[in-house]
Amino acid sequence: MANADAYRAPTGKIYAKNRNNARGRNRLSGHIKLLADPAYGKLLAAEPYLRRAIPPLIIVFLLALALARSMSLLGWRDDTERTARATLSMAATHVASVIDNRMNGGQKLSAGDLQNIISEIRANDLIPSGMWFAIANDEANIVVSSDGSDYWRSKNLERFVTEGQPLFLFGDRAGAMPVKVEGTPALAAFSRSGNGAYSVFVMHPVEAIFADWRRVVSINVTMFAGTATIMLIVLYAYFSQAARAQDADELYQHTQARVDTALARGRCGLWDWDMARGRVYWSRSMYEMLGYEAYDAILSLGDISSIIHPDDDKLYSLAAQVAAGEISQMDRVFRMRHAEGHWVWMRVRAQVADANVGDLHLVGVAVDVSEQHRFAQATAQADQRIREAIESISETFVLWDADNRLVMSNSKFNEYSGLANECFLPGIGREELEPRIRAVALEKRMANEHGRNGALTFERQLADGRWLQVNERRTQDGGLVSVGTDITQLKVHEERLVDSERRLMATIHDLSLARKSEIERTLELTELNSKYAVEKERAEAANRAKSEFLANMSHELRTPLNAIIGFSEIMHSGTFGALGSDRYVEYVHDIHTSGNYLLNVINDILDMSKIEAGHFSLDREEIDLCPLIRETVRVVSLQAQEKDVKVDTRIAESVTLNADRRAIKQILINLLSNAVKFTDTGGRISVRARKVSGALVFTIEDTGCGIPKEALKKIGQPFEQVENQFTKSHAGSGLGLAISRSLTQLHGGALKIRSTEGVGTIVSVRIPTRAMDQA
Repeated sequence: MANADAYRAPTGKIYAKNRNNARGRNRLSGHIKLLADPAYGKLLAAEPYLRRAIPPLIIVFLLALALARSMSLLGWRDDTERTARATLSMAATHVASVIDNRMNGGQKLSAGDLQNIISEIRANDLIPSGMWFAIANDEANIVVSSDGSDYWRSKNLERFVTEGQPLFLFGDRAGAMPVKVEGTPALAAFSRSGNGAYSVFVMHPVEAIFADWRRVVSINVTMFAGTATIMLIVLYAYFSQAARAQDADELYQHTQARVDTALARGRCGLWDWDMARGRVYWSRSMYEMLGYEAYDAILSLGDISSIIHPDDDKLYSLAAQVAAGEISQMDRVFRMRHAEGHWVWMRVRAQVADANVGDLHLVGVAVDVSEQHRFAQATAQADQRIREAIESISETFVLWDADNRLVMSNSKFNEYSGLANECFLPGIGREELEPRIRAVALEKRMANEHGRNGALTFERQLADGRWLQVNERRTQDGGLVSVGTDITQLKVHEERLVDSERRLMATIHDLSLARKSEIERTLELTELNSKYAVEKERAEAANRAKSEFLANMSHELRTPLNAIIGFSEIMHSGTFGALGSDRYVEYVHDIHTSGNYLLNVINDILDMSKIEAGHFSLDREEIDLCPLIRETVRVVSLQAQEKDVKVDTRIAESVTLNADRRAIKQILINLLSNAVKFTDTGGRISVRARKVSGALVFTIEDTGCGIPKEALKKIGQPFEQVENQFTKSHAGSGLGLAISRSLTQLHGGALKIRSTEGVGTIVSVRIPTRAMDQA
């Protein structure tokens, strides 16, 4: 084409690039423009006016609500008053008619008969609550009243009822009207019997008539005030929130402008890929980096894929991996077509957003790395040229970085090192590589005129006889560069020139030095040999004496003690007859107990001696701890039952340990025996075993007398015991904890004691589950 080049734009269509266009770029397809909705625009324009109309509308609503409720309450009051008036008139007329019916032939009724009439009317619920009746004679003096009180009896109605003259004058025709009874406002009605012998006065206080109405009015006023207050508070909160929202919108716009500026200056852009709908949002900086005109539009996956290089277009496979949950983040480089036709290298980093809060999104940032890519290519080419040049020289060359890691070396260096080229991988540590390099037979440092700049010169003779002159120098970044030249021929010629003279002088000198050195070494060896013989004889004698002493003790003490224990058991059991006295039985028991105690002490001493001498060997095996611990608990259970001490165990059914069975059992017996020994009657002992971080932890906790804080440092040392008022009555050698600690340490473990005097003691034993864990 003369004036246009065809290429694919983000919409998947073919766009022509007009070379005469001053901007030199094309616009994206018009179908991605955001068209504003007119109705939506009108709504946005009317939104401030609607907001200002809200307060007047709320006030008008409250006033209308108050007016409607007031009219309703006033109507209710009028209805209540009419009902009360009608009720009073009907009640007065009804009582008067009852009196007429009871008067046979005009006979007057007694006060009791009149009181019965009122009681019958009240019993039939014909008198409302709060209504007061009074029946007066023809002189208007009260005969009886509905409350039955003597206070009203013989009082004249016309005296204590004020403003009631129309009632007394017109009777039934006056109806019910307001009066005051002893100063209390009320509605009253008055009626006379047919013969005029009696008159009926009915009164209902105004306060009682309108009590319900006033209560409802009070409730309505309170509710209206509360509702108005709440609506005003909501109105205030609405305007406050609206103001804050407006401020937030302004802040968002300013922030968005800053972000767009920063992204444009940093040659990067933001994008959001809606995986569920296949839509992609680009920031404005993305359009600017690719040379397209920016629009607030959503692009499809096909639009994006159309401008990605065919070799890099893996968006659909990437979407499938994200949807399947195989990946949660992405860091890849794509080539995307610029509006002017060239390719732009984009590095895309993204993270899958949390799908629990909405649709699945892939959100990330894209950075233009075209310059970095070009620089990396140029650097790689330069590095390749340097490598080829270094490889072609005849000297050995090696470069180490500041952390003594290999950067590069040539084949000459690899050859002199005696290792294959595959061993010299970039990044391998110098301390890892040097032990494998061919050993140097001789090395000496030479004078170097450039030594002030950190350069060093060495002459090294290899094991095969060749010589290298090595120049080492520090680089500016702290690395080390080493170049070695083969100087074997120079060394051969040099050695030939001085060989004769050196041989003569060296031979004479070496002979004299050798003779002198030999004499001195002979004297030193003779003296050391004599000292060694004396010390060896002394140590062997001490060892024999110790062995003989232990053997004698074992034979001389164990044999009589076994006899004492055996005969005391026979005497105590009465095998050959009763002893004849309770005191003898007690003495025999003491002999048996003391013998066992001495035998245990001797066994402890012998075990401790073996451990200290290093003669105690561990016979490791796989131990099932649950039955072993239960067996140990049964051993001390008899002693615990005698003191009523409860032993509680909590061990998993399948807990194994690679250790010496006899040693573990002895540790547990020693610790449990101590716990039972120093626990008061009725106490409690807790035994726990659990695996923690590759080790087994035994915990034995008792509620005994405890150990003073200052004595905890001595506990576990041979023959050390804590002396207090409780432990004085419990004899012991003081070796139980020492033996347990030593056996634990032989297994590579540790024994710790925590104790509070008067509360109890906790002994913890930690032993690695496998023998290799001891390291």
